[in-house]
Amino acid sequence: MIRILTLTFCLLIFSRSFSQEKWDLRRCVEYALQNNISVRQADLQIRFAELDLHQSKLSQFPSFNFGGNLGYSSGRNQDPTSFGLITTGYLSNSYSLQSSVNLFNWFTQKNTVALKDLNLQATQAGVQKARDDISLNVAVGYLQVLLAKEQAKLALIQVNQTRSQLESTRKQVDAGSLPELNAAQIESQLATDSSNLIAAETSAQELLLQLKALLNLDAAAAFDVAEVPVDLVPVESLADLQPDVVYSLALSNMPQQKVDELNLKMATKSVQIARGNMHPTVSLFGSLGTTYNDKASEIISKMQVNPPIGKVDVGGTTYQVFPMNPYDVYNYGNVKYFNQLNQNFRQSIGLSVNIPILNGGALRTGWQRAKLSLKQAQLQKEQNSMTLKQDIYKAYNDALAALEKYNANNKAVETAQKVYDFARKRYDLNLLSTYDLLISQNSLLSAKTQSLYSHYDYVFKMKLLEFYKGQGIKL
Repeated sequence: MIRILTLTFCLLIFSRSFSQEKWDLRRCVEYALQNNISVRQADLQIRFAELDLHQSKLSQFPSFNFGGNLGYSSGRNQDPTSFGLITTGYLSNSYSLQSSVNLFNWFTQKNTVALKDLNLQATQAGVQKARDDISLNVAVGYLQVLLAKEQAKLALIQVNQTRSQLESTRKQVDAGSLPELNAAQIESQLATDSSNLIAAETSAQELLLQLKALLNLDAAAAFDVAEVPVDLVPVESLADLQPDVVYSLALSNMPQQKVDELNLKMATKSVQIARGNMHPTVSLFGSLGTTYNDKASEIISKMQVNPPIGKVDVGGTTYQVFPMNPYDVYNYGNVKYFNQLNQNFRQSIGLSVNIPILNGGALRTGWQRAKLSLKQAQLQKEQNSMTLKQDIYKAYNDALAALEKYNANNKAVETAQKVYDFARKRYDLNLLSTYDLLISQNSLLSAKTQSLYSHYDYVFKMKLLEFYKGQGIKL
């Protein structure tokens, strides 16, 4: 029964793997860089930074604002055209165009543009760091899947080997040359090996799911990785990865160090901006405007009249008295809309000076905060450089230790293989118990597993050391 279940499981895994498309590391990394949510979120930060830079550049140009209003007023008001006091309700309409430009503000706007430009560069470097981190994580996940698959292969070999031993032992038991206990012990070992195979296959599938999540792939999508032999993974020589050399390259190539350098420059610009805010600002302003009032009137015609101003009685005769000169009588009408806008058109221009004197210490406090932020950026840069150097030296020591461990495990595999070969020969001659044979077999499997793990661990440690050079992951 165990044999049938194991065979069925292996065939299922094989058929699924055969039908799935194989992805190499390059394809995995490229897909992750295009679809990983963290990278896509980082890309959005670049767009925000670009908008901030564009807006800061536009702020250097003069501002123009157009306004208009339409309203009705009643009661005692001031006529917007004649400026006299009236009590008649009227409908009014006005338009205005205003403009202003900073003539001098102690280079605050210029430094703000430079600050936004540095922020864009820092954001771009931060995005590159996110991309590098994702590439490293994908490479780690990829290697973990390869390791899990290799461990599953070892487990399958162990199952086949134990099954072969069981068939051979069963024949000898049936022939009466070996006791039934020997076959029972091997059957127990076969069950254990089958369980280990299932666990190894399950682990490989779980790691594939984790890699899918990192790539932002649908968990139900068909996916598998190309199984690159670990011996074919290109690894640089440790002699070419001396920690002092790697550190010097990392300082100029690693995105985090670029971010730190740009943050330091940004903090310097912030100090200059805060200091400029404490100085006077000189601006030029101007405006155009006009108004309309539906009650506004104008003379549309006139006529001369000479009406009598009285009567006199001379000798019993009544005479009308007229003035010496006639006078004008005017006829009024509403001023037309566009005529009134033209008549009421007004212009203004001037200079303004804004001198900060007392504002609760906000500007000086902002300047002092900017200087402290500059100090903080300097310390952060120093701390990150120190951490980077420690990480590189640690990675070098880890790679060196991994190489020594890998070499030692290879020797252990050679020794365990010899022990197993001798034990198998002795077992076939009935000179060794089944229990001792299984011990040597398990020791060989353990040695191979440790050798395989140490090999992948060495490759990963070397790839991490190469990563610190700032030249990406190569596999």
